[in-house]
Amino acid sequence: MKINIPISSVLFLLVANLSFGQNIALPLWPDGKIPNWQKSDGVERRDSTDAVRIHNIQKPDIAVYLPSKRIATGQAVIICPGGGYNYLAYDLEGSDVAKFFNAKGLAAIVLKYRPPVSSCNIIGHKSPLLDAQRAIRLVRYHSAEWHIDSNKIGIMGFSAGGHLASTAGTHFDAGEKNAADPVESMSSRPDFMILIYPVITMSLPYTHQGSREALLGKNPGDSLIQYFSNELHVTQNTPPVFIVHADDDNAVPVENSLLFYQALRKNGISTEMHIYPKGGHGFALALDKGCLETWPDRCIDWLRGLDQ
Repeated sequence: MKINIPISSVLFLLVANLSFGQNIALPLWPDGKIPNWQKSDGVERRDSTDAVRIHNIQKPDIAVYLPSKRIATGQAVIICPGGGYNYLAYDLEGSDVAKFFNAKGLAAIVLKYRPPVSSCNIIGHKSPLLDAQRAIRLVRYHSAEWHIDSNKIGIMGFSAGGHLASTAGTHFDAGEKNAADPVESMSSRPDFMILIYPVITMSLPYTHQGSREALLGKNPGDSLIQYFSNELHVTQNTPPVFIVHADDDNAVPVENSLLFYQALRKNGISTEMHIYPKGGHGFALALDKGCLETWPDRCIDWLRGLDQ
């Protein structure tokens, strides 16, 4: 006998059975409800040579990593891997980082967002932010079940993922209180940002040209450039920020972080920034990179200080 079980019931069972020390992937939206989405012949592709790179993502999801209950701090971080808005460096800047945070007592959620070049997008530049905002709402909605403090949910990003994280941290809303979908009633404001060699500006001469073209196209209008230049959107309601960059980064100029820091400081936003003389780009957890490999520990110190 064949039994049809609604997708919502399946999701409930998956979430209900998610326990500490385990991880599970959850779709951001049920099938047929993904915004800015169209059916395409494109297929998601994974390149697993020296690292896992995911291309042409069709259906966004989150992979939820919960720490052992005994050491859980109540903090959670949503991680946006980089990849120039063309693909996601999923393990190097995603799942590997999540495991580090788990060991420190934080819940970690790896966001598999739709890059703007994915074939399922209707308007490319809209999908990454829609996915990031939904991830924040979804984690906040499930915070009690996952033993997360709903006021301690942050967002983290590397490179182009840092641009997405800083976009989510400067473009947010309180949620739609009367929404039919209860997830959409949650605030999309992150409680903190962690930005690692982030793209911040879409303006010349300091933008990362590859990320800009993937997100906005080759000849974007001024309004799009301004909207996605996140140093222009810092306010007194922007959450606190932790930033790491290398001075010798030849891919994403360090001026991206400096511009953001100046805007944060102007608006009185608590910020800790570490500029290392060497490290280049894409160092992730910076294993075997000398003093640079201590940045994750400085980040944990900063996170603990947020509660003080």
